[in-house]
Amino acid sequence: MDIVDAHCHIISEDPTRYPKAPIGGKQSEWAATRPVTADGMVSRMDDAGIAQAVLVQATTHYGYDNAYVLDSSRHRPERFVAVGTVDPLRPDAAASLKAAVGEGGLAGVRLFTSGSTVPTQGEWFVAPETFPFWEQAGELDLPVCLQMRLGPATRQLVELLERFPGVKVLLDHIGYPDIAASPARAGAEVAELGAHPGLHLKLTHRNLERLRDAGNQAGDFLGPVVEAFGAGRIAWGSNLPAAEQSLPELRALAEDVLAGLPEQDRQEIFAGTARRLYPGLVRA
Repeated sequence: MDIVDAHCHIISEDPTRYPKAPIGGKQSEWAATRPVTADGMVSRMDDAGIAQAVLVQATTHYGYDNAYVLDSSRHRPERFVAVGTVDPLRPDAAASLKAAVGEGGLAGVRLFTSGSTVPTQGEWFVAPETFPFWEQAGELDLPVCLQMRLGPATRQLVELLERFPGVKVLLDHIGYPDIAASPARAGAEVAELGAHPGLHLKLTHRNLERLRDAGNQAGDFLGPVVEAFGAGRIAWGSNLPAAEQSLPELRALAEDVLAGLPEQDRQEIFAGTARRLYPGLVRA
């Protein structure tokens, strides 16, 4: 099966060339204890039978300095594309975004809206100061990964999607729906967002572990979500090495949970969606 890992992280062994600068000053535990270099990621991908991957900026290590993911994707364009991090609140955010993309540049960007890496809490990602950033992302047809939790912030997400319907937004970890409490209720909550054509979902171990634990009830979540979005708006990502399992184990987890879906849907989730979102993968 053709597989693209749409969400993994890398950390360099050269802190002089790529200095640590986590947003908010706090480094994630995984970045300190089990980092994976670009070379190490290639090795793990080979072991897992994964053709290509999207290198997502390790914000908890490098902050807004995207040098390592960019250098790694430029060195191995046949294996990687880079998704960086920018500050959309800066007055020059739109210009900086435009300058960062193009041949050999960023294939997408990611915004953190909550958690230890965000010094300013609140759903600032839809503040008026960010509008030039979102307009530029739409003009560039650049996917924006959004790390946020569904719940009180869902209203702001809907506002964003309605204000900028042409922007491709990729919701990391599907917004952490509470599958453990009720797969059916969580599925309905996510499925309601499928009416917004620009919204895509990134399915990772954080969701898949809950679905595995749900057993026969996993379909109560997957059924309505896949029906509402279509598999063509859902992409699988390992989240390695934030995920503690090995890459072959993470692939196996996804394959086991999604085994009941039609083959065409699984092909979309494992590769097709990512290749459309990130055309640089198609070149390889």
